[in-house]
Amino acid sequence: MIEWVKQMKKAFGASFLWLICLIYFTQGFRSFVWTAVSYQLKDNLKLSPSASQFVSSIAFFPWSIKPLYGILSDCIPIKGRKRIPYLVIATFLSLVPWPMLGIDSNLRSSQWHFTVLLTVQNLGSAMADVVVDAMIAEAVRSERASFAGDLQSLSWFSMAVGGIWGSLLGGYALTNLQIDKIFLLFSVLPAIQLLSCGLVEENSADSKISHESAYSSNSHPMNGSGDVLDKDNILLKKSSASVTRRKKSQKNGNKRASMRTKSLIPKKGDYLVSRWFHSLKTATYSLLRAFRQPVILRPMAWFFLAHITVPNLSTVMFYYQTEVLNLDASFLGTARVVGWLGLMLGTFMYNRYLKTMKLRKILLLAHVGLSLLTLLDIILVSRVNLAYGVSDRIMVVWGSALADAVNQFKFMPFLILSGQLCPPGIEGTLFALFMSINNLGSTLGSFVGAGLASILNLSSGSFDNLGLGIAIQVVCTYFPIAFLFLIPKEATGIST
Repeated sequence: MIEWVKQMKKAFGASFLWLICLIYFTQGFRSFVWTAVSYQLKDNLKLSPSASQFVSSIAFFPWSIKPLYGILSDCIPIKGRKRIPYLVIATFLSLVPWPMLGIDSNLRSSQWHFTVLLTVQNLGSAMADVVVDAMIAEAVRSERASFAGDLQSLSWFSMAVGGIWGSLLGGYALTNLQIDKIFLLFSVLPAIQLLSCGLVEENSADSKISHESAYSSNSHPMNGSGDVLDKDNILLKKSSASVTRRKKSQKNGNKRASMRTKSLIPKKGDYLVSRWFHSLKTATYSLLRAFRQPVILRPMAWFFLAHITVPNLSTVMFYYQTEVLNLDASFLGTARVVGWLGLMLGTFMYNRYLKTMKLRKILLLAHVGLSLLTLLDIILVSRVNLAYGVSDRIMVVWGSALADAVNQFKFMPFLILSGQLCPPGIEGTLFALFMSINNLGSTLGSFVGAGLASILNLSSGSFDNLGLGIAIQVVCTYFPIAFLFLIPKEATGIST
């Protein structure tokens, strides 16, 4: 282990590894503060479950446009650099909203201001996620390519550790601290991240501009040798005014020629703007051209449909667990930790036993499993579990762990297909597009869930139709199975 750390440090440098681990740890640790956000929406802003889920969906929309950040950082350097300046901007955006919400109670109590600041915060986090992925991709090129798996493993491990500690401490903090103090406390991490950006050096992008003259003026011979012809001398004496006019005309002609020469030489600013525009246009066209290919478009369409056809009622269940089951924040944080462990278990089981199985079969089993696990929520809501001596806490903990494990069986094929389908040259941007499609589908699924909750009149203190809503969710879980023909028939976790 120590030898591995030394090799990683030698290959990438201690400052780079520190920044990567810190960013991914912070991404996972966001569960610490977003637990407080959920309680702020429910208890302080007094929003209904549908309204709360609507706000959360809007706030997470910046994660659905990740390719935009990738294209910008790839094509438009800032002071000759493509990564660190954008990472600084992203970290600043992810930092500023938390102290503002912690200090100003008016911002916390306004639904509009609260939503805007949460959206800005997610914009910064999503941009940082894209930039750090690009930095990792660049870092493992050429002679360091053998460390690609190690660096990715380190990143995921850091995020998992951050998620576990964030979930544990988030529930504990809500029990012992005010929400404004939690916002201020969390801002320490992005502040450290902002300072750490200065520790990593980045080579300047090639921004040299070659100026070539498009016009070459001929030299004008000057009659200044002192050998003046006699007739010229006579003409000069007879018409000095005419000669003066000719000299003035010649001077003006030279000036105009010089101005024409300068006007034909491209200005540096105009050249940079033109080059940036051309890069943006080329990258966008390449991305769209690759995405329109049926082999890419069809499977991505399935994952998108798999999200939007299944209403997300997680916020309604959160309200039910806190108001009806009286589960405290500390316990819900522990349940999320168990969920993280279930996610890790799902990853291990997939890599160990399922990666040679056809992806269609894996996704079929995943959706059948999710439908069966959703039935646990119906049992919980109907209180049948108490008749058999099973406590609400056991139902919530095991339901969370198993659901996250099965969801990982669904997410791993997505990651595998994304990696296999990306053509050379635009892997990073196209992968970001795939993740954005997944995130956008999840966001729209939350909107569908919010709409269903509104139709069923599910609100704080009114959960009479929650069982019906979960039953609808169970039925909808089978809809994506009808579209599995979009997934390549022979695709497995090893090859497409």
